[in-house]
Amino acid sequence: MQKALSRRQFAGLVMTGGLTAAALIAARPALAIDPVFTKRGLAIRGYDPVAYFTDGKPVEGKAQFTTEYEGAVWRFASAANRDAFAADPLRYAPQYGGYCAWAVSEGYTASIDPDAWKIVDDKLYLNYSKSVQRRWERDIPGRIAKADTNWPQIKAGG
Repeated sequence: MQKALSRRQFAGLVMTGGLTAAALIAARPALAIDPVFTKRGLAIRGYDPVAYFTDGKPVEGKAQFTTEYEGAVWRFASAANRDAFAADPLRYAPQYGGYCAWAVSEGYTASIDPDAWKIVDDKLYLNYSKSVQRRWERDIPGRIAKADTNWPQIKAGG
């Protein structure tokens, strides 16, 4: 499976403008990526996706409140949050499998920082870092449109 760029690789792309490097990465032959960004098997680094909506902030999930979805383990702060997610995962799961929304809008994947998030039109978007998030926020509708167009092909590994 194709993996997300490391923090160092992504930072290099961001610092250098990365368009040529990003194009090369996107052009390399690849298998389909994991449908959800995971770190040690945990979706969104073990943070509770429901809490972004209910608490308005990132909250670390607890090992005793988990469920599986899209091949990843999701942690939650409470049984109620776990049950809400299990009842409607599409409502709470971050867009683009939890990969960085800015990177997907550029045509590739990158990891995320759970503290770099935004809910737009009742959908959760995550970014690689707060500085990348500021770039993404300069044109949220445009970035979402590009990412929505890119995601099916990225997810399929093409």
